[in-house]
Amino acid sequence: MRRVRLLLAGALLAASSGCGLTSGSPMVDDVAPGSIGGGRPLEGAELTVTSKEFTEQLILGAIMGIAFEAAGAEVVDRTGIQGSVGSREAVVKGEADAGFEYTGTAWITYQGNSKPIPDPREQWEAVRDADAGNGVTWLEPSELNNTYALAVNQENFERYGTRTLSDVAALAKSDPGAVTLCVEGEFANRADGLPGMEKAYGMNVPARGVTQMDTGIIYTQTAEGACTFGEVFTTDGRIKSMNLVVMEDDRKFFPNYNAAPTVNSDTFEEWPAIADVLAPVTAKLDNDVAQTLNAKVDVAGEDPHQVALDWMVREGFVKEN
Repeated sequence: MRRVRLLLAGALLAASSGCGLTSGSPMVDDVAPGSIGGGRPLEGAELTVTSKEFTEQLILGAIMGIAFEAAGAEVVDRTGIQGSVGSREAVVKGEADAGFEYTGTAWITYQGNSKPIPDPREQWEAVRDADAGNGVTWLEPSELNNTYALAVNQENFERYGTRTLSDVAALAKSDPGAVTLCVEGEFANRADGLPGMEKAYGMNVPARGVTQMDTGIIYTQTAEGACTFGEVFTTDGRIKSMNLVVMEDDRKFFPNYNAAPTVNSDTFEEWPAIADVLAPVTAKLDNDVAQTLNAKVDVAGEDPHQVALDWMVREGFVKEN
């Protein structure tokens, strides 16, 4: 499971080098206020932006930094830290000022809870309240929810007509041979993965119908129909590029991983305008946007920072001088 690997890598890096921060470099985008940053309310601020190292996080970190630049701040780019631990601790300790984080990661990994909260707003509120004493301020969340799902290719979608995980469970009961799964090894064995999903939905897929493989292969095998359903991350760009259909988690089994800006509380106290600068940008982020932007990097090979800048300009948030 990707998040587990990232956390382990981050823990090892943090143990060997503090928070795992590199020295960083200045962001030098020549941008001016568009629909955000008017009056340059962050003029005089020196802000360090952080992120984890996977594509979506690199894009989100760049989006945040560009927004700060347009609002007048000088920005240091410390995106790309391996794992969640390093980037999280950087914000907690004030070695970085802000970064996008996921509500489910905070609730389960940082705050030590075992049961996610099904309602995404209530999950965000619980995380926000719990982190108030940790020196981390959570700003309003986005609709972007990078959680787990099952997906199917267009041919099998039209053949079986499944739209929800309940539909998949019903299909497994009525036509057991129709439901074959491609999943990661850890997902196949974790209580919050396949076993838990089967229990929550009353789904019974025989062991012979489950094939374990690496994440990248799952997408291609699902697209080719080698397995009927594949485990995916809901904001992965390959979903759109391979024309896969994501099954709705209609019983809300999987945790919510909504992305939201997190800011060091001392920084936020000094620069409260950060909230107004980021709010319109965060409100625009959803799974469709994330899939599109992620695909530009993972499928088309574009640079994450350029992808972020192009999107910010296209949406009118900033202007290029």
